[in-house]
Amino acid sequence: MTCAINRDITDKRLLEEELNKAGRLESIGILAGGIAHDFNNILTAILGNISLAKMYAVPESEIDARLIEAEKASERAQDLTRQLLTFSKGGAPVKKTISIRNVIKESAGFALHGSNVKAAYDIPDDLPPVNADTGQISQVINNLIINANQAMPDGGTINISAKNVDIGQSDLLSLKEGQYVRIIISDEGTGIPEEHINRIFDPYFTTKQKGSGLGLATTYSIIKNHDGHIDVKSNQGEGTTFTIHLPVSDRTEEIKIEEDDIRLAGGGKILVMDDEDAIRMVTGIALTKAGCKVDFAVNGEEAVEKYKQAMHDGQPFDLIFMDLTIPGGIGGQEALEKIKEIDPNVRAIASSGYSSNPIMSDHDKYGFSGVIAKPYKAEDIIQIVSYVLHGNKVPVS
Repeated sequence: MTCAINRDITDKRLLEEELNKAGRLESIGILAGGIAHDFNNILTAILGNISLAKMYAVPESEIDARLIEAEKASERAQDLTRQLLTFSKGGAPVKKTISIRNVIKESAGFALHGSNVKAAYDIPDDLPPVNADTGQISQVINNLIINANQAMPDGGTINISAKNVDIGQSDLLSLKEGQYVRIIISDEGTGIPEEHINRIFDPYFTTKQKGSGLGLATTYSIIKNHDGHIDVKSNQGEGTTFTIHLPVSDRTEEIKIEEDDIRLAGGGKILVMDDEDAIRMVTGIALTKAGCKVDFAVNGEEAVEKYKQAMHDGQPFDLIFMDLTIPGGIGGQEALEKIKEIDPNVRAIASSGYSSNPIMSDHDKYGFSGVIAKPYKAEDIIQIVSYVLHGNKVPVS
């Protein structure tokens, strides 16, 4: 009887601890999401101005080199905010057609910078592209490489391979049949104990003193949200191997716009709606340089009025560039609904620092013609605007 009471008390205490932990994590997640959103606005101004400055710099000059390094550092900060957003809301992926080969090499190289562990690659140049969220897949590779690095404190080699495979019904039951990119990451580290192998993707499970237990859980969630699969094999003392499958894209790889190929065919009259002065300025300069005529609105109310007036004057806008979140005012979604009452054929691009906003992963459903996630560079603006206006670039899906 006493044992049963003690067990009940222990179970109750453990449940309370788990609930408290979940509550703390939820609070941290909400805070992280808010910080990431604000930081993405700041980064948009930084990245946008750097990319604009690069257009004026002499190629391969010292100024150009410093701007490139500043841009790289800003892009790593961009990855950090994406991780915060993924942690805060699960981060629905904002997908586009990407070269997974480049993402793997860039992410692994960054994670191993300054380490005594090296990476050995076996990735063909003609590896097909995948339809994925670049930031989230970078986060997956980064998490796995960091784990492998930490498992080899005395140094060693991480073998990273990728190839195109045809998955049939009998191969992996959790995957649909079709073409996939198979990524294999193997280390020579300490390995994972057999009693832990089935729990490593569980939230909060960690064997590290200072680990959060969220890294591999987030990795699993991201791959699942990409309609992919991840599994692990390990022998203690011999190393660990992670295998990822991601579905091949049915599109060709996204075409990058070069800084010196920035003008849009035919230009266009564009209304930019954002509450941040710096973002309106960067976006406006980029579009003006591309040959567009640009006007601005600080919130949804002003955007609706300006769109209505332009229609009345017989000089309608060709496109609206809309921030989804306007503190204290009407955001992009509500403003677009009001504008559609005036012009059902309006074309609009949604912009947000919150990747978890459902509009960012399914813009067609909400009446938008395209999306762009903050932070973005000048060439990113031109690419999505060029697609929506003229259909000559691959869109964000």
